[in-house]
Amino acid sequence: MASFNRVILMGNITRDIEVKYLQSGMAVAEIGLAVNDRRKNQAGEWVEETTFVDITLWGRTAEVAGEYLSKGSPALIEGRLKLDQWETDGQKRSKLKVIGERMQMLGGKGGGGGGGRGSNQNFDEGGGDYGEAPPGPPARGAAQRSAPPSAPPPPTQDEIPF
Repeated sequence: MASFNRVILMGNITRDIEVKYLQSGMAVAEIGLAVNDRRKNQAGEWVEETTFVDITLWGRTAEVAGEYLSKGSPALIEGRLKLDQWETDGQKRSKLKVIGERMQMLGGKGGGGGGGRGSNQNFDEGGGDYGEAPPGPPARGAAQRSAPPSAPPPPTQDEIPF
């Protein structure tokens, strides 16, 4: 049976972002996102419920988040769920979190933080825009058929500088 693991969240950053670097030089940032849900309860009253989600960002996405986002900044994160499991003092523990693969900063330059270079900036693990496909080889013959005759062929994996 096929499976699908995709999460899209929009909310506010819960704390200032600290970017750390692994020995390999890869950037990593652990961020928190508060996602609000407003609905009516059985009595017909509006109830607001906040869900706090832990998210891990990697690479250029982590660096951009650390540079441009701060506590309270609105952001849209797309990624996948990951279950971490460990044992502490004989107790088995687990935590469900999100591995963020793409990030879109929301809000304008003057409001809500998160638009240092303009509003609605988009970033993914490869440093490209949100809507771009990640670098990699094109599907068999797809790029050649869909590209206009004057367009150069897409770069190969060896030609991409990152």
